[in-house]
Amino acid sequence: MIETSLTNILFLDVETVPQQQNFKALSDAEKNLWANKARYLIKDKETHESIYNRAGIYAEFGKIICISTGYFSDYSKTKKLFRLKSFYGDDEKKILIDFASLLNKFFNKSNHLLCAHNGKEFDFPYLSRRMLINGIKLPKALNTSGKKPWEINHLDTMEMWRFGDYKNFTPLNLMAHVFGIPSPKDDIDGSKVWQVYWEEKNLQRIVTYCQKDVLTIAQIVLKMKGEELLSDSEIKIIY
Repeated sequence: MIETSLTNILFLDVETVPQQQNFKALSDAEKNLWANKARYLIKDKETHESIYNRAGIYAEFGKIICISTGYFSDYSKTKKLFRLKSFYGDDEKKILIDFASLLNKFFNKSNHLLCAHNGKEFDFPYLSRRMLINGIKLPKALNTSGKKPWEINHLDTMEMWRFGDYKNFTPLNLMAHVFGIPSPKDDIDGSKVWQVYWEEKNLQRIVTYCQKDVLTIAQIVLKMKGEELLSDSEIKIIY
């Protein structure tokens, strides 16, 4: 299923929020642009103002507050070590610059892969769009311009689980459950990130949640390769 060594893969997850705390904080131009976007999203008695908390899922209206990454620094029959590193804060541009530097230095070869859950639909394009918006040159690992689908070195655990069945959407916590992996959603889930960030001002809680997602993605890949899960002693968080 995965022919390359797991040491060539950077596992990642991205957490995003609306650019402003609420709809009222937007400029008049931004209010009009969001209202136009939201008219396709409104259901029942919702309004474009009431659903602004969903704006974070769109790169044009959201921003990145955390990118958690994980990689196997050691991977053999006798030794495994998985390292977690997060880039986070209120300054999105700094987060993206630091993440781009990681890709450019350590994950810039043709055999290097990026892996995320639903990454092809969300994480990878969102990262690319926000980098361009912030005036950051795309690293080789994210620059898909002119490439054929099979030339793009992106892995997606949700796509891998489909086995060609494109009507199937399997969330990360469901995959974790069926493989006997602890749920990464034991504290918060993606729908609560905006509230924890803008109302609770608890960024560290989001970072912890994001790291759990990355670890879960790596554990799923191990299970899909028929291998044992990582133990706590084989996981190290880099600060």
